[in-house]
Amino acid sequence: MAKKKETPGAELSESKPIKAAKTKAAKKTEAAPALPQAEEPVAKKPKAASKKAEVAATKLADINNIDDFINTNIDTEIKAVEPYSRFTEFDINLFKAGTHYKLYEKFGSHVLEYKGVVGTYFSVWAPNAEYVAVIGNFNGWNRGSHALNYRWDASGIWEGWIPNVGVGETYKYFIKSHNGAELEKSDPFALRWELPPHTASIVADTFYEWKDQNWMRNRYEHTALDRPYSVYEMHVGSWARNPESPDEFLSYRELAAKLVPYVKDMGFTHVEFMPIMEHPYYPSWGYQITGFFAASSRYGTPQDLMYLVEEFHANGIGVILDWVPSHFPGDKHGLYDFDGTHLYEHEDLRKGFHPDWKSYIFNYGRNEVRAFLISNAIFWLERYHIDGLRVDAVASMLYLDYSRNHGEWEPNAFGGNENLEAIAFLKEFNTAVYRHFPDVQTIAEESTSFSGVSRPVYTGGLGFGMKWMMGWMHDTLDYFEHDPIHRKYHQDQLTFSMVYAFTENFMLPFSHDEVVYGKGSMLNKMPGDDWQKFANLRLLYSFMFTHPGTKLLFMGGEFGQVGEWNFQRSLDWHLLEHASHNGIKEAVKAINNLYKSEPALYEKGFDWTGFEWIDASNMADSVIVYQRKGIDPVNDLVVVLNMTPVPHQNYRIGVPAAGEWQEIFNSDQQQYWGSGMINFDPIKTDAEAWHGKENSIQLTVPPLGAAIFKRLATAK
Repeated sequence: MAKKKETPGAELSESKPIKAAKTKAAKKTEAAPALPQAEEPVAKKPKAASKKAEVAATKLADINNIDDFINTNIDTEIKAVEPYSRFTEFDINLFKAGTHYKLYEKFGSHVLEYKGVVGTYFSVWAPNAEYVAVIGNFNGWNRGSHALNYRWDASGIWEGWIPNVGVGETYKYFIKSHNGAELEKSDPFALRWELPPHTASIVADTFYEWKDQNWMRNRYEHTALDRPYSVYEMHVGSWARNPESPDEFLSYRELAAKLVPYVKDMGFTHVEFMPIMEHPYYPSWGYQITGFFAASSRYGTPQDLMYLVEEFHANGIGVILDWVPSHFPGDKHGLYDFDGTHLYEHEDLRKGFHPDWKSYIFNYGRNEVRAFLISNAIFWLERYHIDGLRVDAVASMLYLDYSRNHGEWEPNAFGGNENLEAIAFLKEFNTAVYRHFPDVQTIAEESTSFSGVSRPVYTGGLGFGMKWMMGWMHDTLDYFEHDPIHRKYHQDQLTFSMVYAFTENFMLPFSHDEVVYGKGSMLNKMPGDDWQKFANLRLLYSFMFTHPGTKLLFMGGEFGQVGEWNFQRSLDWHLLEHASHNGIKEAVKAINNLYKSEPALYEKGFDWTGFEWIDASNMADSVIVYQRKGIDPVNDLVVVLNMTPVPHQNYRIGVPAAGEWQEIFNSDQQQYWGSGMINFDPIKTDAEAWHGKENSIQLTVPPLGAAIFKRLATAK
């Protein structure tokens, strides 16, 4: 990282909302969420009509306004904070054990009817507090008027129901710690927050009438490990801005109109959002989260984000979220020092403070904290129909000495540097996610040689579906940054990945991390003049899409963004006016569609039987040749990569079968801004042994280009 009422079936949402009574501050909001089922019978207040009848029998002549009289009498019957609970004894036991994975159904703010009145139930975990109150616009931020009740079961939970507080109300918790500290904290389970720099929580709901049942029912067809998986990684705030107002963000709904058709047209199977959970500091790119259960209000409401997800699903595209269980910022309104103590973070700062990011690390050994984090993961998958979670900074979680010098860390109980509590948490997280949602994927950003990251927990692995192949990414970019004349001395950087390519389920990432902090854009990493830069970039992507593993490309890379990514402004879409940039975009579109249409490129993406070197030893010409294999040999492909600007005519390569071989992709096509050295006609094999094969063909090898061949089907 650079340096969040269940119904059966596919539709997971809250029940339909009831019409809520609004405070003055909440007049402009939408309807409140569903009436939750209380754990004990709800005492019903007499209907207003019967009350009016009673009043009518009194001295009507002395009453100027019957409604005011009734409301006054109603208000006196209900306390400012009514004792009320959504927790059962079973909930509490699960919470204490760290195995309650739907805490968002219990904690936070929930609009519901009680005693015939609509109000909001609040609950918060603050075991070391001696006093907790809800403060907000509804009570003038009065710390003394709406104190919550402390549960009797040593759970550390404070709760209560407040009448006439509805959707749209802003609030915080005032917490007085047993050590005397007085704190104003936002709700860790809030579903919506104020726009930064304001930091209050907002009473909200996540009710949505989902229309993606077909996608959810058949999602496994898009997420299975033997299916094409090509990810467009993006930052919501800087993909594009309003052209007439460049400082204004596009909303989730505006993105649905522009982003969805673009991703579909480009041929990507999935989109991955850098963190969209609420974060106070925009330059953190979303990785310093305070509102783990809230979609950032910068871009709209929870329902607006749901609409965007639904539009992606309607167009056959999955949605992945970056998820950050590794750390959180020390903002005074956030999780840090929540009840005046180290509640969420580890109290030993050798384990609880991250020296690189100046942030705080979750205490993975605390049951309630693990339940908070896993509930958060389940929340996004359930309520927002998210199709995968890319877990950020896993390496920083696995090692006690990560970014620490000698003496700055303490070994584990066995004398090693592994963080055993974090390892146990990741296993529990993956087990819970796949138990609830077997048709999603979890993806680890993990850069070390830690064994079994993407192997099942029952075999001793961490249980992720995939892992970023960081070694491949670094070696490949380092190779391509060499001038082509010197590449013959570094060919091992391209071939070495095959030594370990199948030890994990690898995803090949060219992420946002590679185009910031002086690293240059993808285009400007390439050597040579303009033509060579674009040819190299097309060649790089061709290698990526034909190498075993799934794919990830950060926004802008697909059209050759010239400058580094700048989170404060839009991508440079005007570059597409140039043939060179439009050419690389068309090449990426073509290679994406090829990847999706050719089973040999994805069926055995994590299986060594799906790859074979044909020639990896021609260092003098810097030409490499390999075979990609599908389940059916008729789908096998031969890939030829020329890493220099020197073309080759009548270049002979061995092929796995006799017949006619047709070029199905060439990165040097003129429509991609190439030189046009392509193989137009099918090439018949010669019965001449070459590269250990009984048959061979002679072809034209394009300069700084990739050529992919497939054998034509034999007529029956």
